[in-house]
Amino acid sequence: MIRILLADDQRLVRAGIRSILEDESDFEVVAEAADGQAAISACREQHPDVVLMDIRMPGTDGLQAAREIAADEHLTSVKVIMLTTFDLDEYVYGALRAGAAGFLVKDTEPVELLHAVRVAYRGDALISPSVTRRLIAEFAKRGARSTETDTRLDVLTDRERQVMRLVAAGCTNNEIATSLVVSPLTAKTHVSRIMTKMGARDRSQVVVMAYEYGMVNPGWLDS
Repeated sequence: MIRILLADDQRLVRAGIRSILEDESDFEVVAEAADGQAAISACREQHPDVVLMDIRMPGTDGLQAAREIAADEHLTSVKVIMLTTFDLDEYVYGALRAGAAGFLVKDTEPVELLHAVRVAYRGDALISPSVTRRLIAEFAKRGARSTETDTRLDVLTDRERQVMRLVAAGCTNNEIATSLVVSPLTAKTHVSRIMTKMGARDRSQVVVMAYEYGMVNPGWLDS
């Protein structure tokens, strides 16, 4: 059973999303919140698997709430999906860096929402990869390159660098395995080692690092 927290300041929006989720036998909505602070408190009380978090809420907004959840050592298993009205929102980039699993636009089709929750729960791939990659590419290229880039990447083997580029392209473990002609278990092991070595909370942070360190670029992803 996937336990879900809904955080949105609009009651009708929460009701609509809840209706979609509760039609699924493997989903359970364990709590709702109308602002970011309430979402943080509900996370600490309920320990949901996935949080669907609106970006723009009164008081503590969704971005700050996502940062606090990601920084809480007792909530490391919680996956936060940001919800936004816009398909490109520069604030989402900051949320991804802080540890959000990804984001969805609010006009996403119900079937895509359900798929996104399951994907986030598995930790298998970035949410809405076509949109998220465009977002990350746009804002990562604006940031200053870290002077520690080369040193940090030195901890990775050549194969791990290959895997990191494929993760940045939004590939699942199975797709990485096919591309590199290895088993899915081996691909999963490589991804786990990369996250450990790079100090990344999840795959979305690996993607952000890949862009920031110049390992990939939008042209490479579309080639």
